[in-house]
Amino acid sequence: MIATLLLMFFAGVFAANAVPHFVKGITRERFPTPFGGSPVVNVTAGWFMFLIAAALVGFADLGRHTVASVASAAVGVLLMSLFHARIGAFGRQ
Repeated sequence: MIATLLLMFFAGVFAANAVPHFVKGITRERFPTPFGGSPVVNVTAGWFMFLIAAALVGFADLGRHTVASVASAAVGVLLMSLFHARIGAFGRQ
């Protein structure tokens, strides 16, 4: 069960982090990544993070721990969302 919760937590983290990168990329705005901040880099980074999140969900044993898995993913989404809302990709300003 611990492995499932960890997989789902990180799936939530990666999925939530993918959203701002993907959105900034498709709206042709710059957004920092470790590989640069161009729109193409952001679309690629966001897409790749969505793939990682999907792979993590695929490896998780959702059938046995459905409620706990969804809760764990929700906590991951919340924490990454709070990071972007509070500190953000640009750091404290």
